[in-house]
This record gives sequence, C-alpha cells and structure tokens, in this order.
Amino acid sequence: MMKTVVVRNIPRGPQHAIDALRVAGVATVHEAMGRSGLMQPYMRPIYAGACIAGTAVTALAAPGDNWMLHVAVEQCRANDVLVVGLMGDNTDGMIGDLISASLKMRGVKGCVIDAGCRDVRTLTEMGFPVWSRAISARGTVKETVGNVNLPVVCAGALVNPGDVIVADDDGVVVVPYADIEKVAALALQRTEKEDKSRLRYEAGELVLDVAGMRPGLAARGLVYVDSINDL
Repeated sequence: MMKTVVVRNIPRGPQHAIDALRVAGVATVHEAMGRSGLMQPYMRPIYAGACIAGTAVTALAAPGDNWMLHVAVEQCRANDVLVVGLMGDNTDGMIGDLISASLKMRGVKGCVIDAGCRDVRTLTEMGFPVWSRAISARGTVKETVGNVNLPVVCAGALVNPGDVIVADDDGVVVVPYADIEKVAALALQRTEKEDKSRLRYEAGELVLDVAGMRPGLAARGLVYVDSINDL
C-alpha cells in the first residue's frame, strides 16, 4: 500500500557542488555520470534559457490532482527544486502561477513535473522555470492524498529526496545525493577538456585528429579512395 506521509527532513548537498553542476549543464553532467540519470526527452522547459540546479523535494500526486503540490510547498527551502511524479499518465495543467508564486517566494529554483503546466506567459514574466510533460490549460482537483519526500519516478527517472536536479534547455538529469561532489568534479574535468578541444576546432583542426579517431576507424576497415572508380 502506498504511504501517505510527509517527510520533513531530507539531506541537502554542498551548495558549491550544486552550483558547479548548474554551470556544467545537463549534457555534461549526463556524460560525467556515464550517460545515466536523464529524464525522458518529453520533459521540456516552458521557456528557453532557464538553467537551474537544486536539491530535489519530491511529491507524488494523483493524475489531475495538485493537492500534494500545495503540501510540498511547505517543505521547500531556498535553492530546492520541486519534483512531482504522478500515479498515472497525465497532461493536465497541475502547476500554474499561484503555486509557482509561493515556491518562488521560498527561494525555490524551479519545478519539474511529469504532467502539464499552465499560465506559461505569467510564469515566464515571473522568471520561474518549469519543466513539464505538456502545456495544458485544463484545471485540476484536490481530492487524493499522495506523499512528500519519498522516492518518486518522474519521467522515467528515479528521484530520491536530496538528489540534485539539473535542468536546462537540453532536458533534466538527476544526480544521486551520494555522488554530488564526485559528479561535480568529473563534470568540471569534462568541461575543461571540451574547452581546450573547442579552441582547436575553432582553429581549423578536425575532430578526427583532435580526438584521435583515425586509428580506430582504420582498425574497423575504413579506407579512403580518391575516386569511386578505385573501388
């Protein structure tokens, strides 16, 4: 049976590492974790340019019912990200400007919800980013109790309260709490390496040479000919 409970205290990682994950961005963090942790690509930001990272406060809600989002607001602190999983598939507009205004007042960085979002223009003007499954004006009810700060599955990814959520134009990635500092360090190393490579590409070098791809291609049988007549 599903527990209907609110857990008040969750772990929160070091802010310097969380900030480093935000700077690195979703694609780099995903690669740094061995290409893991991504939510489904249907999770899209409601406006371009938003880039956040923060501690996950989790909520499990019934489809078309945003009661537990209101419950979760009370448990959110500055620099958190509200992550909402659903008991079933849904695209109703379960978060809008009113819940978001309350979250923003508490210093929450944004919301990730495997359902719909509405009031997009107002949220954009507020500067409160939401990553959602859909945009929908369809309203919700308040009838079913779920839980707050228990593990949830959001858009195919397991999220434990205290994990770090990184979200930007490329999507959403989940960094497990135990790996926050390790992944931040690996992401920084990857960023520094890519920055050096980018300078070489901009100078005219080819990725084939910078990344040393030619021997591997030759080993797999790739050959060059000067004309199709040489085949």
